[in-house]
Amino acid sequence: MPIAKLPRPARLPVRSYATTTSSRPPLSGLSATAKAKAEQLSKEWKGTSATGEHTKNFIGGQFIESKTDKWIDVVDPATQTLLTRVPETTSSEFEQAVSAASQAYKTWSRSSVLTRQRFVMDLQHQLRQHGDAIASSIVLEQGKTYPDAQGDLLRGLQVVETACGIPTALMGQTIEVSKDMDTSTRRLPLGVCASVAPFNFPAMIPLWTIPMAIATGNTLILKPSERDPGAAMIIAELCQRAGLPEGVLNVVHGTVPTVNAICDHPAIKAISFVGGDRAGRHIYERGRATGKRVQANLGAKNHAVLMPDANKNHALNSIIGAAFGAAGQRCMAISVAVLVGPTQSWVPELVERAKKLKVNQGFEQGTDLGPVISPAAKQRITSLIASAEEEGGIIALDGRGYEVPGYPDGNWVGPTIIEATTTMRCYREEIFGPVLIVVKADTLDDALAIINENRYGNGTAIFTQSGATARKFEREVEVGQVGINVPIPVPLPMFSWSGNKASFLGDIPFYGRHGIDFYTQNKTTTALWKAEDAIGNKASVDMPTHH
Repeated sequence: MPIAKLPRPARLPVRSYATTTSSRPPLSGLSATAKAKAEQLSKEWKGTSATGEHTKNFIGGQFIESKTDKWIDVVDPATQTLLTRVPETTSSEFEQAVSAASQAYKTWSRSSVLTRQRFVMDLQHQLRQHGDAIASSIVLEQGKTYPDAQGDLLRGLQVVETACGIPTALMGQTIEVSKDMDTSTRRLPLGVCASVAPFNFPAMIPLWTIPMAIATGNTLILKPSERDPGAAMIIAELCQRAGLPEGVLNVVHGTVPTVNAICDHPAIKAISFVGGDRAGRHIYERGRATGKRVQANLGAKNHAVLMPDANKNHALNSIIGAAFGAAGQRCMAISVAVLVGPTQSWVPELVERAKKLKVNQGFEQGTDLGPVISPAAKQRITSLIASAEEEGGIIALDGRGYEVPGYPDGNWVGPTIIEATTTMRCYREEIFGPVLIVVKADTLDDALAIINENRYGNGTAIFTQSGATARKFEREVEVGQVGINVPIPVPLPMFSWSGNKASFLGDIPFYGRHGIDFYTQNKTTTALWKAEDAIGNKASVDMPTHH
């Protein structure tokens, strides 16, 4: 239930915020470590650059320079240094990608399941061998810390490893339904599929779809985020090294025109999307209008409930890590802490622990969180923080105006904690930054009411040492993914993603058993081989009854 309106605090002094209007020349603003990583990436990988050259399309097994006249700058969010320029893939180049995928499907869909299993096994080896390159690209383009970038890859790699069990996952069913008559069902691929990935997990989300789509016999067109495509381009090259035939995986780039082309093309049978509400609804509606299967993971507002009997140290550390890791740019980040009863006095301790977090460039030792993705994202986040002030919220810890020595142009927002009500804009909207909203509840029932009234249903958590309390919460909370003393309950890939309500559009979610369902269609065959037909010489004209 909504809490009473908080008393309006005194106005804080006006701050000035650093902004940037243009990118720096390639390599010019990078630290020595970042510069060395950028030069190594540009030297060793065909499709990406971190030294100012163009990112390429990957079509029909070739890394191809786009002929577009529209380019998108990718910059290091810690320094605004130009890393690469991404093409708005032209309509003819997109058609080439679809044609390559369609042609490859004719043979790949007929390849044995063991051939496809071998590819997935070889891909996981390649990903482990070249994890440093993928993580380094993520740090440069997305801004994550190096350990967090490694985790980005690892969670995707777990999907790859699970897909190694594809022969068992694709097993069909057969039963003798009548004398000498069998009915069997088997799983077949759909055709050409597409994946549209977000900026916040440049490796993990492509790896949610690549192994699942390809191991089931489909071909795939991937559109990574135009903000950080480097990890996807490295993964595409590793697929090639793992023996994937030409055209089975294609990578195109761009913004709305490319997305619309994916939604509209009749040869594409399914779309997988992870990202924000506006784009997700657009893709779902436009894709469904042309008869495609669509799975779309959208926004979130994930609540963590702190009960008075919780292990206090574990709960506070978990909340801080889940709220501020990756600068809050996770769809499963804890963005709301619901403090029940006596735990309402824990706010000062949350603040003290958050203050100890180190904000810096991702390669710097000891960094806990890096910059947000862009100046526009920083402006939106700080605007939402300001709205809390205007509506009477209490900013217990203010991360605006955060400065990092040596990185004056970074998109810095420090950890922020706001005491708010459920009617405030900072609570109602997804902030997608290092901001924790704290709301208060008298009882567990009040906490459940707050969560269940929220339109999103991606994830939630409760911290308690009572089994009965945990059971009540798990049973009554209307959210698809629940953690009990676990702050970010993302299912491992032997299970499936299960966010619900306004956080998901579609009928079939990501990876696990449901991932197999999404990328396959059933074919049921009934066959009759009568034993007496071997010697019989008279046809039957009676209505078949299958007895």
